[in-house]
Amino acid sequence: MNRLKFSVIALLFTWIFSGCNEKKLEADSPLSLIDEQATSETKALYQNLKLLEGKHSMFGHQATLAYGYTWRDEPNRSDVKDVTGSFPALYGWDIADFLWIGKSEKELQEDKERSIRFAKEGFERGGVITFAWHMPNPVTEASFYDTTRAVHAIIPGGEKHEEYKTTLDSVASFFKELAPMPVIFRPFHEHNGDWFWWGKGLASEEDYITLWQFTVDYLKDEKDIHNLIWAFSPDRSRTKIDTFKEDYFYGYPGDEYVDIIGLDNYWDVGHPANETPLEDRQKHFIRSLAMTAEIAQEKNKIAALTETGLEAIPDSVWWTQTMLKSLMSNEMTKRITYVQVWRNATKEVENRDHYYAPYPGQISAKDFQKFKESEFILFEDELPNMYEIKK
Repeated sequence: MNRLKFSVIALLFTWIFSGCNEKKLEADSPLSLIDEQATSETKALYQNLKLLEGKHSMFGHQATLAYGYTWRDEPNRSDVKDVTGSFPALYGWDIADFLWIGKSEKELQEDKERSIRFAKEGFERGGVITFAWHMPNPVTEASFYDTTRAVHAIIPGGEKHEEYKTTLDSVASFFKELAPMPVIFRPFHEHNGDWFWWGKGLASEEDYITLWQFTVDYLKDEKDIHNLIWAFSPDRSRTKIDTFKEDYFYGYPGDEYVDIIGLDNYWDVGHPANETPLEDRQKHFIRSLAMTAEIAQEKNKIAALTETGLEAIPDSVWWTQTMLKSLMSNEMTKRITYVQVWRNATKEVENRDHYYAPYPGQISAKDFQKFKESEFILFEDELPNMYEIKK
């Protein structure tokens, strides 16, 4: 009787611990891209992004080589480099830079060649490249801010579907010219907001998911584009802190269609419409970063702060006391693998102070230098080889 009792207990312990092991193995399962045919460089970049978790976060800047606060089209220049001595680790660009309705064929070709040159410059120095896509409204041919309903028209069965495929053919041609350079591609971002034509309330959730899935499948399977890492990035202003994880998944196309769990968050770091007290904003910012990282960990993917920043940076210590302090606040926030702020542009372009990285003499420039000196933050001159798998 005792021997039988012992056997039952032994079996019970074996079952419990084997279950624990299965869970551990599942949690530690190898990281893999949604594209099984991804190029070796693309696989290496994804693995190396994963290796940054908890140790480092790359700093990125949109359009950093194209123009700055007081200049435009000057070779080998960036406001980031002017202040810190290094280019950013991550270079943000946009497909719309060379796919804009209303331009001549000559202008579009010149813009495309310029985009290729900029991307290659960063890549050849060891930097990481990401492209967003502010696609003009495909129904009206107006700006991406034109909120005329359009998503249903370009998905399969829609009256503009064949035209959308033609547009994707041009996108595919561009990415093929960049190959084997990996690109983090972030289309249809901030879709839970209502300011872009693909946004919430302007398209059904089902149609948005169909658009995302079709775009991935068409580029990957029909056009044989295998150097993309796909980033999904809702906007923080349309998520509640108490229901963040539930809100985050609005429009989520599925684990087999997403590589990077991203978040665009201007809301908590100084957006003028956010009337929450400053102290609470930072708490919310930290929680949003942590929960984004938790989602990525649960899905065995990579977490990133895909777009953020404080326009004109009026806070002299914003870089160390808001951004760096938040990123380093706990073990989950430290899992954010990169942070990208938006562009710097001249007043002639924007008719206002529109910059998200400091220029020499700007009030936060010295603090930005301290931000770079942090061992946690990586600029281009501090990057390891991101395109070889470490053994």
